[in-house]
Amino acid sequence: MSARKTNEIFGHPRGLYVLFLTELWERFSYYGMRALLILYLTKHFLFGDKEGGLIVGSYAALVYAMPVIGGMIADRYLGFKKAITFGALLLVCGHFGMAFEGPAAERVLQDGHTVVLRDEIYTQIFYLSLALIIVGVGFLKANISSIVGQLYGIDDPRRDAGFTIFYMGINLGALVATLLCAYLGETYGWRYGFGLAGIGMLIGLATFMWGGRHLQGLGEPPDRSGLAARVLGRLSKEFVIYSIGIVFVVGIWQLMQRTGELGMLLSGFGTIVIAWIVWFSLSRCTPIERDRMLVMLVLMILSIFFWALFEQAGSSLTLFTDRNVDMGGVFTAGMFQSLNPFYIIVLAPVFAWIWVRLSQKDLEPSTPAKFGLGVLQVGLGFAALVYGASQAGPDGKVAVIWLALMYLLHTTGELCLSPVGLSMVTKLSVARVGGMMMGVWFLSSSFAAYFAGMIAGLMAINDQYGVQSSVESLVIYTSVFEKLALLAIVLGLAILVVSPVLHRRMHIE
Repeated sequence: MSARKTNEIFGHPRGLYVLFLTELWERFSYYGMRALLILYLTKHFLFGDKEGGLIVGSYAALVYAMPVIGGMIADRYLGFKKAITFGALLLVCGHFGMAFEGPAAERVLQDGHTVVLRDEIYTQIFYLSLALIIVGVGFLKANISSIVGQLYGIDDPRRDAGFTIFYMGINLGALVATLLCAYLGETYGWRYGFGLAGIGMLIGLATFMWGGRHLQGLGEPPDRSGLAARVLGRLSKEFVIYSIGIVFVVGIWQLMQRTGELGMLLSGFGTIVIAWIVWFSLSRCTPIERDRMLVMLVLMILSIFFWALFEQAGSSLTLFTDRNVDMGGVFTAGMFQSLNPFYIIVLAPVFAWIWVRLSQKDLEPSTPAKFGLGVLQVGLGFAALVYGASQAGPDGKVAVIWLALMYLLHTTGELCLSPVGLSMVTKLSVARVGGMMMGVWFLSSSFAAYFAGMIAGLMAINDQYGVQSSVESLVIYTSVFEKLALLAIVLGLAILVVSPVLHRRMHIE
């Protein structure tokens, strides 16, 4: 038996399954915590909907931004394996930190005003835990995907199938986590849901460390001797890098308590990035390069809008589910976030087959058309909720079928838009700024996440309107959902209309 065969399972390297399980458990911990976060903020800490939504948005924004930095550190210094191990350790600490919930906040009357009293120690533990998770994801997320790519040669026919298996691990972890962690947290206590997420991440760390021998020597530091070199006196370069990671944790710990300042930083940075892309396209590119760069910029901005609406699942839509959906006494609000990964697992192969068949018949939609279809469907998802709200009972409760339909439409929209994003960047970027534009693509998700928190604030039921009943809250949710639906549908249709023009400007046959 050949050495290659002994190092394979079902035709793929053993290392793929190590990475598959590591990512599965990492996503288990991430989505398990995400399913509970907005409910935990509003019910345990008694944050208002607006403030809670901004915390969730800020957290997600930094989660999307940090892998850019973590990937650069791994590429240049640590290597993928060390970066993943360090990130996993931070994640374990962060998720277990979330389990220290402390006493619930209380509303008390002081000087004729209602104020919220929170235990400061446990509040700071919460923010510190979020910071540990953010930096941990930064060191782990991008780097584990990079090792998957290194398991296969560029021309290896198994490469796409390997990434498909890996991608299934992500969605399987998300599916199971949102069911189990949400149920435990909402039914038995927050600590149990967050604690289970921590156990999942600990299993992921153990799996990676145990299975490291199957990675065929991949992911090692580019300069092992350089990492051992002494800097700053007696300290090794590797130790200094880990220390910088801890400094990032401390900085983000403080930044998470200043969501307004974070929004200003993101807005300022986003404006600079857009201005630079426009300047570079107009002054430093050939006419064809200019057209491609500007089309890519338009589609990136569209993706920000799409993801800002899509990410309502982690904030306003979960609160809406908790307050205004007839869950039948079986499911909890956070558990409904499992619908998206469930639909992905079921529908991703179907969409892949559809695109291939349409391509064979020269009928496959262009990249701009797929973006338009994605935005259109996220709008139709909110429209489904609006219609469901019109059929609500006298108690202000919406039938669960309308929520399921919304998640279905949002998922089909995701399958139209998300897979083509990375491909678009590789096709349209000018080669000399290709790496930077890939970073901008990932950062666009960061901008979208914060924008999502701001949108959720428009539905700040408990702090903006003083609404108590489900009937009253339904009116407010419906009003905002209707506006989001109309805006997304009109924008999606507009993109479909102009997609032939945008496609021509891509200069791709």
